[in-house]
Amino acid sequence: MAPSAGSDLLIGPRPGTQETDESPGDGAPHLQVGGSARHRRGSRRVRRNRLIALLILLAMLGAGLWLGIGRGGTTTAFPPRHPHSSRRVPKASKADPRLDPDWEGDGKTAVLAFGGDVNFPSGSTLGARLAADPATALGTGVPQLLGGVDLSMVNLETALTDGTCPDPQPKTYDFFAPASAVTALQSAGVSLVTEANNHGEDCGQPGLQMALTTRAQTGYTILGIGQNSDRAFAPYQTTIRGEHIAIIAATQVIDSDLQSAWTATATQPGLASAYDVSDLVAAVEAARKVDDTVIVFLHWGVELDACPDPLQEPLANELVRAGADVVIGSHAHVLLGGGYIGSAYVDYGLGNFAFYNTPAPTDQSGSLVIAVTGRHIDSVTWRPALIEDELPVPLSGSAATQALQAWANARACTDLSAAPSGSVATTQTETSPALPAIAEELSQDN
Repeated sequence: MAPSAGSDLLIGPRPGTQETDESPGDGAPHLQVGGSARHRRGSRRVRRNRLIALLILLAMLGAGLWLGIGRGGTTTAFPPRHPHSSRRVPKASKADPRLDPDWEGDGKTAVLAFGGDVNFPSGSTLGARLAADPATALGTGVPQLLGGVDLSMVNLETALTDGTCPDPQPKTYDFFAPASAVTALQSAGVSLVTEANNHGEDCGQPGLQMALTTRAQTGYTILGIGQNSDRAFAPYQTTIRGEHIAIIAATQVIDSDLQSAWTATATQPGLASAYDVSDLVAAVEAARKVDDTVIVFLHWGVELDACPDPLQEPLANELVRAGADVVIGSHAHVLLGGGYIGSAYVDYGLGNFAFYNTPAPTDQSGSLVIAVTGRHIDSVTWRPALIEDELPVPLSGSAATQALQAWANARACTDLSAAPSGSVATTQTETSPALPAIAEELSQDN
């Protein structure tokens, strides 16, 4: 135990004074030669008392040091390092522990799989398979690529209707599929889908209402659409072995002349639009406070462009700063690079998964398998596949090796790292709205 600043606890004379038995009024040292026995006894007594006090203090200091070292007590300790970096990140309060980038929930791992674009166009092989037998429409490759996981998700690149298109939109391609597509997805092991994409409302508001009805009637999770913006941005939340997982879906791709009509607002049904950056960031931050792992599935990029467009990288960084642990997506119909922003994992394009019209390189496919423990990314695995007859066929041997290398090489034109590092998210960035300048930049159609 050390005295506090300003304490008068001293052993021996005060600094700047000399130890004497008596001091004359002039302050000069007084050497007593041949003094009385009483003075000599007093001098010995003073020295003895001071020696005893010194021994007691040393004993107390020794005991305090033993307690500190032996019991992890009050001795000075350096803060623990982040698992991936020596960079210190401000810790979250006990009230919001999930804001801590080191948060690992209950310490149990959840394994999640993600695939790219799926649709069932009329006149295609997939459309015919769906009509013949929904339960086997997606073949055997999809279940293999999504097998052995706790949860799987793909992008459903189509309006979901009763099999008709009540209000075709003024577009080059209008995709629509019947509600039996839900059976096909469930039978293939797909846990949930997003319809927040540039085909989710191909059949207008009537078609959107059909999709919402199918969702309500089947209980199947379809993200990214809703009767208003709150419902469209509402996350899918589930618990896997005690780990709370949240997934939010939105689209950064809507035809410019349809953005107003398709975007969900406070009073209009529609899609969760990533152009509404403030709403998307708010959804991520809300999930961050209550869920162990927060995932965002986006529709983004430029068709057939194997590198991120000018909006993808800043949006990914903004979502990671807001607290997203995983940010993934599709739309380009080709594979883009995957890697890390700080300690969060980002993949800019999952390509096609089960899709019509797939000449090379749009036939390159696969599933992304991510193991997470809370906010910690334990592992990332790409399961490569090649689309044949509109269905993915898992690769093996030298073909798989080459596909894996090509997938890894796609990272070269991104802002991503091959390995994780210190988190770029802090308690401040996870509780602050999107910066106005960033929100304005990302709200512009590319």
